Amino acid sequence: MAKHLLSFDLRADFACFKKPDVNDGIILTFNCLHKPALLGILGAIVGLKGYAKKGEFPEYYEVFKDLRIGIEPLEGYHDKGNFSKTIVKYTNTVGYANADGTLIVTEQTLVKPAYRCYVMLDDSIEHQATLRQRILNCESVYLPYLGKNEFSAWWEKESVKEYSFSEITQIDSSYEVSSLFIKQFSVSENREQEDREDFNFLDMSIPKEVFVFFERLPKKFDEKLYQYELEKFSYTNVNIKASKVLHSLYFLEETKKYVQLF
Repeated sequence: MAKHLLSFDLRADFACFKKPDVNDGIILTFNCLHKPALLGILGAIVGLKGYAKKGEFPEYYEVFKDLRIGIEPLEGYHDKGNFSKTIVKYTNTVGYANADGTLIVTEQTLVKPAYRCYVMLDDSIEHQATLRQRILNCESVYLPYLGKNEFSAWWEKESVKEYSFSEITQIDSSYEVSSLFIKQFSVSENREQEDREDFNFLDMSIPKEVFVFFERLPKKFDEKLYQYELEKFSYTNVNIKASKVLHSLYFLEETKKYVQLF
């Protein structure tokens, strides 16, 4: 069994990762690319089918849902984890879109989002071997997009990297995680106490301009309710204490970086 860890830098002019819980006249977007959306992009690269029937998950999700992936906001494109956003308002006057007349849609949109996408692939599995070769060759069966058909995305061949890696279960010193990671350390049932503990896993002893970004993002689908399961993710340039080792933490030999694959 030959496992490969590789990354590619995905960029687009715009993106909208629609939040499902908004119904007040404006469509809001998640700030970061999330796993279900990335799986759709990987499915497009391989040529797997998308949504075809209500109550059934798309082919790409069934095939790739157990992949270990990581997501890193690409340096130079965000401000302390936040991507620029704008509000777009547009109308649709065709009758089949809105039988009552003109449909006015207000939508929050990310501007020039960019993400380094990590994926662990097994060459002994056909779809995963195909995916690896297509990422390496900068090929795709269907055009990838970030949330909407018109927001096409792509990556350059020179951005693709393969890594020698090791999974980390213990560590002697504090460490910085380059990717988004699931914040797993606060266990208090008291919300105020948990808020106070949001930073208790960070090593603030290293002097530098710091930021910590939090966002609740979809990690997978609830397969009974057919809706997103959300997790609290963090992204920071602050080191994490050695006593707090993330699960599924990997060290990349070539770049000397730590990333979480989930």
